Amino acid sequence: MNGKTILVWFRNDLRVHDNEILLEAVKRAEKIIPVYCFDPRYFTETSYGTRKTGSFRAKFLLESVNGLRLSLQKLGGDLLIKVGMPEQILPEICQKYAISEVYHHREVAAEETEISEKVETALWKQQINLKHFIGHTLYHKEDLPFPIKDIPDAFIAFKKKIERDSSVRPGFATPTQISVPVNLESTELPVLSDLGGLPIPQYDERTQHRFVGGEQEGLLRLKSFLSLHSVTQIKGIKNVTTITSMLSPWLALGCLSPREVYWQVKDYEKDQPSGDIAAHVVLELQWRDYFRFMLKKHGSRITNGSKELTLVESEAFTAWKQGKTGVGVVDACMAELNSTGYINNKCRQYIAMYLVKDAAVNWRAGAAYFEEKLIDYSPASNWGNWTYIAGEGVMSVNRPIAIKPDLLVEEQYIKKWMSKLNELH
Repeated sequence: MNGKTILVWFRNDLRVHDNEILLEAVKRAEKIIPVYCFDPRYFTETSYGTRKTGSFRAKFLLESVNGLRLSLQKLGGDLLIKVGMPEQILPEICQKYAISEVYHHREVAAEETEISEKVETALWKQQINLKHFIGHTLYHKEDLPFPIKDIPDAFIAFKKKIERDSSVRPGFATPTQISVPVNLESTELPVLSDLGGLPIPQYDERTQHRFVGGEQEGLLRLKSFLSLHSVTQIKGIKNVTTITSMLSPWLALGCLSPREVYWQVKDYEKDQPSGDIAAHVVLELQWRDYFRFMLKKHGSRITNGSKELTLVESEAFTAWKQGKTGVGVVDACMAELNSTGYINNKCRQYIAMYLVKDAAVNWRAGAAYFEEKLIDYSPASNWGNWTYIAGEGVMSVNRPIAIKPDLLVEEQYIKKWMSKLNELH
């Protein structure tokens, strides 16, 4: 190892299981320095007046970073936690600890990629290499049956080809021990007020799910989901909220590896041969991969097009955000979203369809609001789902099915959340 020290830059991969950059760093260096940066750019406002990160997601992020620190400490390591721009902070750490190389997982969204490029440029001035790894998807890019530029734009075609011609790799082993420099500084986790002055979120007592961030919490959620949902239970369920895995918050921040989810689901399927729940979870993971690969393929063709809203659009957008559209299901869904940071996929599609088709508001405003509010926000899935609903651009080949509110328009659901509407602002 020749006394090498490698810096492991954590971003949306907040786990020690199935984490190639961590395992490789431990193998190749005598010491490693795990680092997480709270980048202030993610806690600013968008052009639509929404926050890039709201209180619910920021709280979940803080919990997840702390969870990563605890996981590393159990292995003998630690996590250096900083608030600031990575292109400024990482070179400083490299200089202080004589870093040989920096490892990180490659991102695909424009903002994340731009930050990576800035870090790479800054490190290159110190003659330090930023090594890129691929590790956010279920199917590895190198195992796809087509190059990125030839990936089918239609999800159905994408799904058929990967199921027929590709396979899921086994996950990477978890390191058994981590060594950090003896003089590694001790750092504190920031609080919400340090992140753009965010307030502490108040959880609504009516929510059925309260998400706690972190690797161990994600693994517990996966275990409990599989143990509590037998095939016979699933077949008898009519309410979609009870069959969604709700693993997406942990997947979004990489507290859970998609491969770990896949292989645990496959083990579950051995005892549940008809595989209803297994197929459901794998489909969620395939959609997640699809949106990520689409963003890699098309880039700015998906994300470009931000424009100022007209006065009419602004008024409709405000009513939608506040749950004051006058449409019971829409308003109830918005109340739940604003009060909890999470709604199921049927709700998301329904309120997105309403904003785009009925209220005639630019879908990018809705995407920006979801970015602020959703605990499980990730750029690829968010932008992909909104273009899918809008039927615009490269996603126009995926015709959104008319979403019937059968599962949503139950009086019980509306009554549960309607009382909250007047409190929202």
